[in-house]
Amino acid sequence: MAVPKRKMSRSNTRSRRSQWKAVAVQTQPCPQCRSPKLPHAACSVCGTYNGRQVIEV
Repeated sequence: MAVPKRKMSRSNTRSRRSQWKAVAVQTQPCPQCRSPKLPHAACSVCGTYNGRQVIEV
């Protein structure tokens, strides 16, 4: 198993971790009721997916 020979400096560690970002959830408007919903998921407000009723709300 590979083990680092020297301690990594704080600046190197922090510059490497600077790429770890939290991304906001992308939503899109429901074509039926225009409320924001996750893509490729049924709308939680009106219960439609791909133009048809799939969840009884």
